Amino acid sequence: MSSGIATQVTRSTRLTESVREQSPFGEVFSDHMLSAGYQDGHWSAPELLRFGPVMISPAASALHYGQSIFEGFKAHRTVDGGVALFRPGDNLARLNRTAARLAMPAVPAPLFLDGIAELVRLDRDWAPTREGGALYIRPLYFATDEALMVRPSRSYRFIVMSCPVGPYFSEPVRLVAEEEFVRAFPGGTGDVKPAGNYAGALLAAQRAQSSGFHNVLWLDGLQHRLVEESGLMNIVFIIAGAAVTPALTGTILPGVTRDSVLTLLRGMNIRVEERAIAIDEIVAAHEEGTLTEAFGVGTAATVAPIAQIRYRDRDLSFSTDPQHTVGARVRSSLEAIRTGRAEDRHGWLVRV
Repeated sequence: MSSGIATQVTRSTRLTESVREQSPFGEVFSDHMLSAGYQDGHWSAPELLRFGPVMISPAASALHYGQSIFEGFKAHRTVDGGVALFRPGDNLARLNRTAARLAMPAVPAPLFLDGIAELVRLDRDWAPTREGGALYIRPLYFATDEALMVRPSRSYRFIVMSCPVGPYFSEPVRLVAEEEFVRAFPGGTGDVKPAGNYAGALLAAQRAQSSGFHNVLWLDGLQHRLVEESGLMNIVFIIAGAAVTPALTGTILPGVTRDSVLTLLRGMNIRVEERAIAIDEIVAAHEEGTLTEAFGVGTAATVAPIAQIRYRDRDLSFSTDPQHTVGARVRSSLEAIRTGRAEDRHGWLVRV
């Protein structure tokens, strides 16, 4: 390898066309993974290993005190036959913001960027060819100290795996506004990406799903009044022709897809408003007919149309017509850039 990363290439592969093109989201993993350790203030040389189980002590700090974080982004096949990563540097920056918040050392840029490029290069055949398909990249970073003292770990493991994926949602999304549980509080970890954020959201999502919804519409943790996120995604409303999305005030994850979509919307001459937006304003705008559309934005789903939001005894329905919605237009624009069908004017692609 040109990067000098030690590599153990597996002599067997589980890859078939059906595995690559039809696997459920995040359930079948490519042949290799990237691994590196941190000990005594230093990172070990990274290795590309056959994907498989990792030895970990039951006393590992990550299992007891939650020093575990992750990221997610995608590699896409391009029209010229190549494969390109989408904005990996932004995911590295967010990973290290999360690491700092959890008192973990930063992951070096060469380890993250060069290592992932080599991993994707090695397993590039796993990248789907179908429309909307991608090779999903999952960096994972966790504490490994065998100690029960409540303190930051002194040793860590960084692993990156990948898997072929298609669309996260097979239909427009239905949400129910959550007024009992909350996702984040001011001063907490809502604007970063520790694993524990997702564990705390599972029960609310499970209850929503048992009632026929896909997930919840998260409201703020203090008053249960301001809209924050849509399940696992950021959210955008089209109100009076403007794209309105909650401002990043410390309790909302600054999504890379969110930033990409807002950039493209501005390029489409659509006014973007990043501001506080109350659930009562959403209800009123829907009743007045000025709220015409809502969609979630995130790495897994890209741009997911929202068909319904239930708030107490009200059901708000939205158009999801792919021929006449802003969400469909911006999704198409984003996918064209990711796959090389449109010019990458923002420098988002890293070809491998």
